[in-house]
Amino acid sequence: MVYLANAQRYDKMIYNRVGQSGLKVSAIALGLWNNFGSVDPLENQKAIIHQAFDLGITYFDLANNYGPIPGSAEENFGRIMASDMKPYRDEMVIASKAGYLMWPGPYGNWGSRKSIIASANQSLARTGLDYFDIFYTHRPDPETPVEETALALDQLVREGKTLYVGISNYDGAQTKAIAAIFKDLKTPFIIHQPRYNMFDRHIEKDLFPVLRAEHKAAVSFSSLAQGLLTDRYLHGIPKDSRAAKSTIPFLHEDQVEKTLNTVKQLNDVAAVRGQSLAEMALAWNLRVPEIASVLIGASRPSQVVDNVKALDHLDFTAEELQKIDNILANSAK
Repeated sequence: MVYLANAQRYDKMIYNRVGQSGLKVSAIALGLWNNFGSVDPLENQKAIIHQAFDLGITYFDLANNYGPIPGSAEENFGRIMASDMKPYRDEMVIASKAGYLMWPGPYGNWGSRKSIIASANQSLARTGLDYFDIFYTHRPDPETPVEETALALDQLVREGKTLYVGISNYDGAQTKAIAAIFKDLKTPFIIHQPRYNMFDRHIEKDLFPVLRAEHKAAVSFSSLAQGLLTDRYLHGIPKDSRAAKSTIPFLHEDQVEKTLNTVKQLNDVAAVRGQSLAEMALAWNLRVPEIASVLIGASRPSQVVDNVKALDHLDFTAEELQKIDNILANSAK
């Protein structure tokens, strides 16, 4: 069956400007880190992407190492683009990244010019795209001069392989340093992708002031703390959950146990607001002016529907924000 996008897809989605650039992105973005690899059914991947686009999500986030196996998320996304989404390419903001291990030897990792250029070319080949809308350096390289990484990304723009560039996992000082180089080069550096959620607020004092001063935006990943900030674990750890799978990074059973009391209190706040905990957690991220979009993951289309409901109630009272801060402060003791 030929996919036809929902004609009302733009009616309710919010689109935020990325810093001072001309680009706008959907306030909710779909990340393809999990559930889009070689081990995942392609038809389910299609259904998730269709549902996201039908709800007005236009930002789709990839990286060269997403899978498993590494590279397979880009390959599967390319298949879906070719079979279903090609007519809508100009309505989509498609991003990918380079910086984590992709092939053996000294060149398939980190942020050298050779690695970034090769990675971008491989990612374009896997996805079948002519260009990316945003291409990121996935993490700072401690052994490569920041100028080299910046020049490599600038080259991708000048070669027409990406429209804009971004950085991910850079701290405040690193962001300020590479932003100065991009400014001199006149590279369209517009966005940072940091980890940020209620349980991980370390960038508030370090990174956000730099983004504000540089007029750059952010798209947050791990916005739901790998599922901790949902109702998934309120009544135990399901056997099919991420926490129950030892192969899933950044989430383990002991984390669920340690945060359960805090999650229950946050869930009570969300219930009073008329939201699920996940909806409130996404809305809480979007309260930050520098955050243009929050990344969600999904294993089924209904999760996309549920997460987009966060946009129905983005406002917080001062009392609600103070209560959330108090709950989180107490959990850190």
